[in-house]
Amino acid sequence: MEKLEKFAAMGLSENILKALEAKGFEEPSQIQEQTIPLLLNGDSDLVGQAQTGTGKTAAFGIPIIERLDEKSKQIGALILTPTRELALQVADEINSLKGDKKLKVLPVYGGQGIELQIKHLKKGGIHIIVGTPGRIIDHLERGTLKLDNLKFMILDEADEMLNMGFIEDVEKILSQTSENRRVLLFSATMPQEIMRIAKNYMKDHKVIKIQKKAVTTDLTEQIYFEVSERDKFEALCRILDLEVDFYGIIFCRTKHDVDTTTTRLIDRGYDAEAIHGDITQMQREKVLTRFKNKKLTILVATDVAARGIDVNNLTHVINYSLPQDPEAYVHRIGRTGRAGREGTAITFVTPDEYRKLMFIKRVAKTDIKKQQVPEINEVIEAKKDRIRNQISDIMEKGISKGCREFARDLLLSGEDQGQNLEDLIASVLQFALDDELEEKSYAQIRQVKSKKNEKTRLFIGLGKKEKINPKKLVDLICSETRIPSKAINDVAVFDKFSFMTVSADDANTIIDAFRRKKGKNHIHIERAKELGK
Repeated sequence: MEKLEKFAAMGLSENILKALEAKGFEEPSQIQEQTIPLLLNGDSDLVGQAQTGTGKTAAFGIPIIERLDEKSKQIGALILTPTRELALQVADEINSLKGDKKLKVLPVYGGQGIELQIKHLKKGGIHIIVGTPGRIIDHLERGTLKLDNLKFMILDEADEMLNMGFIEDVEKILSQTSENRRVLLFSATMPQEIMRIAKNYMKDHKVIKIQKKAVTTDLTEQIYFEVSERDKFEALCRILDLEVDFYGIIFCRTKHDVDTTTTRLIDRGYDAEAIHGDITQMQREKVLTRFKNKKLTILVATDVAARGIDVNNLTHVINYSLPQDPEAYVHRIGRTGRAGREGTAITFVTPDEYRKLMFIKRVAKTDIKKQQVPEINEVIEAKKDRIRNQISDIMEKGISKGCREFARDLLLSGEDQGQNLEDLIASVLQFALDDELEEKSYAQIRQVKSKKNEKTRLFIGLGKKEKINPKKLVDLICSETRIPSKAINDVAVFDKFSFMTVSADDANTIIDAFRRKKGKNHIHIERAKELGK
């Protein structure tokens, strides 16, 4: 495990090192390098300022796994996250890091039947709970969850919890934990409310700040195509044929997907290679050498296998499969737009994945624009332009003697046989290109029924106590977002809060517009389904 030297030097167990190796880790990130030793030794609390994409889940997850006793019958750690998506992501990451250690991880969030969660909690044997504030409070009030023997309390994405109006819930949960627990708080920013929590609920805490380089630069154009699962490959081929000098990585979710996609590309005539966890180190190095030297321009890979690939001039990253989480998205697209070169990140999204894409967009704080898959005639015209340019280049650089003599022979024999020049050139092109310029070489891509226009119910933290009525609320939203009033429906105003129904796209616009406001102008707006219940 030579590649894991820095991890091994921290005193990590063989079990964790094997898990890290299986996941493709090589060296710790900054937050991991500073956090893991601190949490493995001593008992101080911790405030970590780190952006999405820095590896903080492993930074707190590894020490927790190492320090919890698998034979214990008590809940040892509670990890609070702002959304159910993040709760599931963190639970998956902890499970992938625990190796052979028999620790049981339970995600607890709204949207999942509470009876099933109660059943798991009553059965016992849970070591780590990952949950959203609303559902955790629900269990505390029912008496189905007790935190008096807790060893670790982790607040993940604390500023997001503040933005979503969960801080009071967080404090209520903290007040019911044991005095001896360690509190670990991670946040991308440190607003006053977050620091107040640190002051009120932490002992002598240590602060770690990681200055993360921006990976989603202006040089990276980010777009997505909405296609059905069965049409992804056809869309991929159109993109590859449209681009003049494609040099990039195509990301798939599983090893099987990587192998299948690579085989289909090769069968279609593309020079593509695959890398994933099952290929040998020798084969991996051989493929990467070809790729870095541009002898190979299409690499198909899983996230784990792509770790450690240091190539600075990629033109494209294609998310053939939607990344599992915002962190993975940031890592993937950060491979383009480097060294002053423009790059493009393309993501394929099925209708069922639209909400997940919007979650990634919001948490990663990035703009991903929708585009239509190129039409067949666009691709063919692009190919023709490329061929014209290549022919012009050959003529400028000089035609070889052998080709010129052969052309003269063809023209002479064509004249003898009564052939015209157009037919002769067309025959040469067909011989060289086969069916490459024919529409029949491409399959039709079916229109998908987009879910982006599905209706979303919004919760707004304003009500009658603020002298709000339905008309005033609609006027406020319209003035701040320029969304037409006719797009807002089913407005219901109560004493302290209100609800309204809008499209999913308009919901994102409204949430983003009001999230940027500060102080008294900040109004908490969130999807009603995501309020921790």
